[in-house]
Amino acid sequence: MDKRITLVTGASRGIGKAAALALASNGHHVIAISRSKLALEKLDDAIKAADGSATLIPMDLKDKTAFETVGQALASRFGRLDGLLGNAGILGTLGPLQTVGPRSFEETIEVNLTANWRLIRAMSPLLARSETPRAVFVTSGVVPRPRAFWGPYQASKAGLEGMIAAWADENEKTKFRINLFDPGATRTQMRADAMPGEDPMTLPTPEEIVAKLIPLLTAEETRNGERVTAKD
Repeated sequence: MDKRITLVTGASRGIGKAAALALASNGHHVIAISRSKLALEKLDDAIKAADGSATLIPMDLKDKTAFETVGQALASRFGRLDGLLGNAGILGTLGPLQTVGPRSFEETIEVNLTANWRLIRAMSPLLARSETPRAVFVTSGVVPRPRAFWGPYQASKAGLEGMIAAWADENEKTKFRINLFDPGATRTQMRADAMPGEDPMTLPTPEEIVAKLIPLLTAEETRNGERVTAKD
């Protein structure tokens, strides 16, 4: 395939959907991962309407065995991966830390942190076959500005930042370029769930935000180990 092949998790809505559409419009073949098959099919329709192309993978990131299976399937079909966007995440339970249930806490860590580690393990060999491998992971402003009642979520994102900083440093002298992206407050359902009293019309749309994200996945990107924000 002569297109860049870029995988996007959480591709069915919000920032992930906007990124998948923008990537497809910019000549990438998108590997779209989401739990919802129906939402992926709607995304595929939108991508095809814009003369783009995609491969759909319905997948729950809590499925520990799915990552290797997907990696093997992509290796057989494409032989490589040029870009990786670790976007999928959940808010978890907001509230006093001692009131958060074990199941909710563990699920938040599993989806926001551990799943990205599994993604790295499964996709690194495919990225290594690219001439210009790029990886970006979506983080949050709660890491540099921690706040009360966000314990599980900000713990998962702080862990993600530490893990990705290590991976970027390990690849400093390779062709990999690995970065973090903080979108800031964005008009998404997750933001509405977290801030129900906020006027969403005061926030930028996902489409506006991904304009700053997409360059990090291009062959021309040279930054590595940086924490890029939408305001940069």
